[in-house]
Amino acid sequence: MDYTTDAFLKRLYKDNESRKKRNRESLSLEERQSRLRSALKRALGGFPERKRPLDAVLLDCVDYGDFTLERVSYTTMEAVHVPVMVLIPKTGAGPWPAVLACHGHGNGQRDAAGLGPEDAELADPGIHNRFAVQLVRAGMLVVIPEIMGFGVRRMAQELKTEPNYSSCGTLSSQLLMYGRTLAGMRVYEAMRAIDYICGREDADAGRIGAFGFSGGGLIAAFTSGFDERVKATVLCGWTNTFLGSIMAMHHCIDNYLPGILLDAEQPELTGLIAPRALFVESGEQDLIFPVEHVRKSVLVLEDIYASWGAGERFDFDIHPGSHEISGARSAPWLYDQLMRGL
Repeated sequence: MDYTTDAFLKRLYKDNESRKKRNRESLSLEERQSRLRSALKRALGGFPERKRPLDAVLLDCVDYGDFTLERVSYTTMEAVHVPVMVLIPKTGAGPWPAVLACHGHGNGQRDAAGLGPEDAELADPGIHNRFAVQLVRAGMLVVIPEIMGFGVRRMAQELKTEPNYSSCGTLSSQLLMYGRTLAGMRVYEAMRAIDYICGREDADAGRIGAFGFSGGGLIAAFTSGFDERVKATVLCGWTNTFLGSIMAMHHCIDNYLPGILLDAEQPELTGLIAPRALFVESGEQDLIFPVEHVRKSVLVLEDIYASWGAGERFDFDIHPGSHEISGARSAPWLYDQLMRGL
């Protein structure tokens, strides 16, 4: 007698996928997107109803040779303050196309810029590969908010632990008690970051992009799916299927959304970005977002974009690396898309 629960979960997934397929066939593209956006917002736990003023304050400005780094602080919700890095190009003249940069797990916003605790450039750029610096050197203004649960935005007790330790577990579990999710709070804050970008005179509000890595890919994908001010999006080390990634192995609790599989798998949710431009990047050797399921997701996304008559706005790059950013194709692609003014 087998007392394990594996077969139960497999059956649950299979039955649910069959039901969703039947429902999809009766909906137009527009109806499907509208329903999925509502379902995703519900799974995220909704967003605060009232927007409070950002009250942005410039804290510091440092010259890094070919770009300038500003440190800014703003407020997204009551009692919630966010430290932000803004990388500003020195080439050309603004307003520049602007990018919301969403880092993954690690030390927070410093990882995106490849900076150590004293703001010196790290000898080893790590898996984030200084992607924010790649973007600013390509000619884009880059805004890097410290994502809730990382860096200095951890719980006070967890700030005493080693820098890579996050507060994802503590925040996720307590937010669930209020019917909210950590992913929902992060997506809401990302949309507030876009509000901030739109208020900067040196940023072109008509040419805004998003670039996310790993857990930051989730934030960039869902933010772009909701917020049409984002004209082009790059997702690195995240695009996959739920079945092949977060349901196949241990992942951080911040990835899990109550009830979302009742409405969509991951590539369908990513498809909420369509028909706006999307680029998927992933490593051939990525063990936590396996390439087999990246390819499955890409096929679904190609079909979604073709359905919208926007096949040329979707592209992807599977590089030879692991769970890391390359940027070799994705960074110039993002600049080109934003300069087209799509």
